[in-house]
Formats: sequence, C-alpha cells, structure tokens
Amino acid sequence: MTWVLTVDIDGTITENGNGIIHLGALSSLRSAAASGHRVIYVTGRSSIEAYILSIFGGTGDVAVGENGGCITHEASSHTMLGDITKCQQALKVLQSHIPNVQQKPVFPRMTEVVLNRTFDIKEGQDVIRDANLDVELSDSGYAYHINSTGIDKGRGVREIMSLYDISSENIIAIGDSITDIPMFKEAGISVTVSNAVPDVKECADIVTSSPKGDGVVEALQILAPRMV
Repeated sequence: MTWVLTVDIDGTITENGNGIIHLGALSSLRSAAASGHRVIYVTGRSSIEAYILSIFGGTGDVAVGENGGCITHEASSHTMLGDITKCQQALKVLQSHIPNVQQKPVFPRMTEVVLNRTFDIKEGQDVIRDANLDVELSDSGYAYHINSTGIDKGRGVREIMSLYDISSENIIAIGDSITDIPMFKEAGISVTVSNAVPDVKECADIVTSSPKGDGVVEALQILAPRMV
C-alpha cells in the first residue's frame, strides 16, 4: 500500500524551539518518500516555507501551510482556501478591545494573520464570538493564528485528498499540537510524539515514547512493517 504521510513541522520534526530540523527525522521521511510513499508537510507556518523544506529535503513537491489555509504546489502556484481580508479585519477588532495584541514577524501569509502569544487567547476568542466575526483564533504553541471559519489542518488535508484522489485510510498523520487534531481526524492512522499535550495524545492512535524528531523516527520504525 502507498501511504501519504501528513506531517507537522514545529514540535514534531524539529529538535528545539528555534525551528531547527531534526536530521534523523528528515532522513526517515526522505526514505519513506524514496520507497514510494508521499510526504506532505501540514503546518502552521507558511506553505512556501514548507514547500522549500520539501524540495531541499527531498521529500516531495507539495505542502499545506497556514493551518490548512494555503496549499503550495509550485513556487508560484497556490490553492488558497482561507480569506486573509476577514482575518485582517478581526485583527483590528482584537486590537481595539485587548491591549498588547501584536502581529508576529513571520514569513508573509496569504490566508491568515499570525500573532504573538502575548494575551489571553480565551479573551480573544470571546471578543471574536461577541463581534460575530467569521474567523477562528487558535494556538499552535508557536503562535496564535487567525483563520477563516472552517479552515484548519483537517480542511487542508481534505483538499489534498480531493486533489490527488487519496482516501483517508491511506493517510498517516503525525503531529504534536492541538491544531493537529483536525488532521488526525482525517487520517487512517494518527501519531503524536511524547512532547504533545494530553488532549493531543488522547486523539492519537500511536503515542511515541520519544519527543519531537526522535519520536518521528520511532514512529516510522513502528509503522515500517505496514509500509513495506
């Protein structure tokens, strides 16, 4: 069976909090791709960052970014599922109600707004609900994200399934964050690494004993008999 591995980046294939890629995890994913499986990064980072990692890491040629809001197929070919205008409007509302709401300096986004984790997210979610805004505010652990309603990693994975005629039973989802749970729900097998919070572990089929990149290496070793 050919599998599609949908893989988060930060906290999953990194080795520290600075976004440094764990080379062992990258090597394992590259080996999976060389064996005929498809590896697709699904991240809260921009889809372009993930696409560049895919190309230079030798794992593939498509990436899902912005928590499912944007899919990059080529350097200048993107499928945009979210609406950044709504997110920018929500930012203005949040800033008018809550002090210290700051945009995070990140690679440019096409469908979302990214914020520093400098305020109470529940308060922000309450402001968005009370203003009846058509967006959602989530916490990836890396940052807060304002996305259009209905946009999450699960939505991005469903778009990939449609574009490439992939069924959910052929998907192995690997992640560590609350934002990965919607992706887990679309997968035949879901995996989280040991540094994940309890809510994420409860949603995963496999929880590794090792954290981050080491956990990804462990997971692929566990899954190897099914991926022959």
